[in-house]
Amino acid sequence: MTKATRGAAKKQNLHLVFGGELAHMGGVDFRDVAGLDIVGIYPSRAEAEAAWKGVAQRTVDNAMTRYFIVDLRELIDPSTKGGRSRRG
Repeated sequence: MTKATRGAAKKQNLHLVFGGELAHMGGVDFRDVAGLDIVGIYPSRAEAEAAWKGVAQRTVDNAMTRYFIVDLRELIDPSTKGGRSRRG
């Protein structure tokens, strides 16, 4: 990759999709942290939302199971705060 193409490369905006069974309805504490389902890390919000939607739809019959999207850029660089998160 040349210097010119590096500068033109699109900035990564990684998103983590994960979830599991909650300890209490309405909370965000998981019953079994060791058993969390790490769906994956995706290079765009759109791809993360597609993965989230698929896994959330498969678990719709279990009201205690929730999946989340985390914008990893906010963890790596807190100055980017203001993004949105998605629960389902």
